[in-house]
Amino acid sequence: MQLPPKVTERAFARLAEIGAADQGQALRVAVEGGGCSGFQYDIRLDAPADDDLVIEGQGQKVIVDEISLPFLENAVIDFTEELIGARFTIENPNATSSCGCGTSFAM
Repeated sequence: MQLPPKVTERAFARLAEIGAADQGQALRVAVEGGGCSGFQYDIRLDAPADDDLVIEGQGQKVIVDEISLPFLENAVIDFTEELIGARFTIENPNATSSCGCGTSFAM
């Protein structure tokens, strides 16, 4: 049985701040082939599809398509603010290595 990704309160709070749900949008987290390490994350606002996994909190939604789900098993989706900028991040225990860009990884 696959464990779905977890979403932090900070990530849901940021989605509420930007009014994602008010616009009928959710944070889509997907995995695609490419990037400098073999796979890369696609993180964007999008409308949920019928076959998406929907994770809800604070009136907001994070969605993952069923193809990306095995790659994100037990991952943690968060939002961080640093000197270099603010962004949604993914801590993925399935990644064997990652790139300095923060969006590319290998499995």
